Amino acid sequence: MRNGETMLPRCPRPPLRRRGFRRPGFGKRGAPPARQCGFTYLGLLITVAIIGATLAAAGEVWHTAQQRERERELLFVGDQIRLAIGRYYNAGAARQLPQSLDDLLRDPRQPGVVRYLRKLYYDPITGTTEWGLVKDAGDRILGVFSLSEARPIKQADFSVADREFEGKKKYSEWTFVYRPKAARVTRTNKPPTPPGSRMTAPEARK
Repeated sequence: MRNGETMLPRCPRPPLRRRGFRRPGFGKRGAPPARQCGFTYLGLLITVAIIGATLAAAGEVWHTAQQRERERELLFVGDQIRLAIGRYYNAGAARQLPQSLDDLLRDPRQPGVVRYLRKLYYDPITGTTEWGLVKDAGDRILGVFSLSEARPIKQADFSVADREFEGKKKYSEWTFVYRPKAARVTRTNKPPTPPGSRMTAPEARK
């Protein structure tokens, strides 16, 4: 060592690797064996399958919840239209039913503006303003029904006014009809179930 120089400690050299020596459980160059890689891939596939099944089940639950919510909306909307038809019928001295759903927005028999509905509702099941119409012998509207042929989830526990809906196989069989005394119900046309006329109501408006 020369004058003024500081002696640094030397790092020990790694031991020489013997030829043919391999660490237990590892293959060539320290790589894990093929069996371990296979188990890892299989575990990944199982995990992906479980996640997919969970997402599918969650989607089915969400879809069922959405359908039940639309059913509740249909029951509410149908009842509102039925009540409006009843108010229209009882408001006039001649006891007439409306000729169109527009009459519920403004009674043409009254000199002023008299409304029985604030707006024409959309069908929550089909998402359109097209309703099936139930009419009497004089071609006046008694009620409405959805044009959907889908099967309802709700099959029981209806209100007294809707008890006839129990066991129905299609939404189109849920008819919201106002029944005045001594009224004779006829149909303007005959779709599969239930018979009734079809019309396209104007866009919903306030």
